[in-house]
Order: sequence, then C-alpha cells, then structure tokens
Amino acid sequence: MKKVVLAERLREARSLIGFTRIESPGDYSEISELPEEQRVRLSHKNPAWVPTSVVRGEGVFLHFSEDAIQAWLKKVKRLDGEFFVAHQRWRTSRGLEPDDGYPTMRYVLLHSLSHALIRQFSLECGYTTASIRERIYSRSADDDHEPMAGVLLYTAAPDSEGTLGGLVTLGEPKALGRHLDQALEAMKLCASDPLCAEHHPYRDSLTLHGAACHACMFLPETSCERGNKYLDRSVLVSTVQQADMAFFKDFVEVIPEKNHHGSHG
Repeated sequence: MKKVVLAERLREARSLIGFTRIESPGDYSEISELPEEQRVRLSHKNPAWVPTSVVRGEGVFLHFSEDAIQAWLKKVKRLDGEFFVAHQRWRTSRGLEPDDGYPTMRYVLLHSLSHALIRQFSLECGYTTASIRERIYSRSADDDHEPMAGVLLYTAAPDSEGTLGGLVTLGEPKALGRHLDQALEAMKLCASDPLCAEHHPYRDSLTLHGAACHACMFLPETSCERGNKYLDRSVLVSTVQQADMAFFKDFVEVIPEKNHHGSHG
C-alpha cells in the first residue's frame, strides 16, 4: 500500500433525479446507460431543480502502489479473460454494447478488497455494513490520464455535526494493519465453500462475480457501487479452489511469523 489518507471530515451531495425498480444505475457502467423507460421521472415536465441533500462524515482513503498492481495484472490474464466474457454476456442480455464499460481486473481487485475491509470495519467501528459506503478509483494509464488505484471507505450522516470518528480511527497504522490481516484471513474460507470458491464468473448463469457470495463478500445495496458485481476473493488470498492469483498471497503467509503491521501490497 502506497499511502493512507484519514479523511476526518468529508462532505457528500446527494441528488434525487428519478426512481427505478429491480435494476439500479449501479448495475451499469455509466448512469446514462440506464434505459430511459426504466427510470420514473420526478415530474411530467423537465424539472428546474431536483431534491438535494448534503451529508457530512468521515472516511479512510487507501492508495495502492502502481508497480504492485502492474506486476499482479500480468499473473491474472486468464481470469481477466473470463471476467470479460462474463461482462460481454451480461451486457448483451440487456441490449447494451457488449465490449463497452469493462472495468478490468484492476477494478475487481480494488472492489474485492473494499468489500472485505467494509465487512471487517463494521465489526469494530460502530457502524453497520449498510452505513459504510465505497468509492473505487480505478483507471489504467493512457495518453491523457495517469493510472488510478485507490479505495475510499466512508460513512456520512445528515446530522449537522456529521459522524463521531469511529471509522477514521481504524485507518491509523496499527489498527489498519490488524484489520487488514483479519479481513484477508476471513476471505480464505467461506461458509459456503467449496461451492463459493468454485463459482465461475459466467459458468451456468449470467453472473458477474467469481468466488463471492452473501456469506463472505456481498454487501447491502447502500454500500456497494456496483450491485455486488466484479468481485472475487481469490484475487486477494488463496482459496480452496485457487492459489496462484492472490495479490496478498505472500503477505498473508509471512505476516503471522514476523510483523503484523508491515507494509501491504
């Protein structure tokens, strides 16, 4: 891990532009892809304003080493291809351009770690998993943009005083090291194994996740920005089915014998 930023105070603006059922904007890569007929408008005419609320809170931002990400991406090309095929099938079934909007394995890694940490943080910070949100910053380098690899875990409340600091304290070095250890340890085994570990991104059903289920990785709808898609705990640690794609494989095996609070990734 390259950097940890403790956001003791943050502000989020939330605007209501319409209503949906069954499928949410989070199911799509861009909100503009949500079919117009699936969104109920706020009024018959185009509104001049929309209801907006400003909430205040706190969070922990994790910035990952680009060199470590690039080295890991070279090891997971097969899994990348499987996720891409699942992505194409899922979009085709919804009448969308199949090749657009693929978030890549970089996103799968960051998203999976985000879910693991949210589930772990909720055990100690005083907030439920439904109260902690994620924001994934994932982008490969191109001619116009620098690469991004970051995760923001935050909570916010409409109260004018915001939140009480229970989440941001978990980002301090000793606490974060301990929680990362425990989060990764919990990802090794799932109560639904071996079925969970054997789950394929697209085999037998139109799903968009690998080794992930409600028992180990899924979060409430209010927490996950992608509707529990693009998740796979085998990209984090070794599972009973897969052992050669774990980003934290060496870390998990070495830390118990040496130092619990060393550098990660």
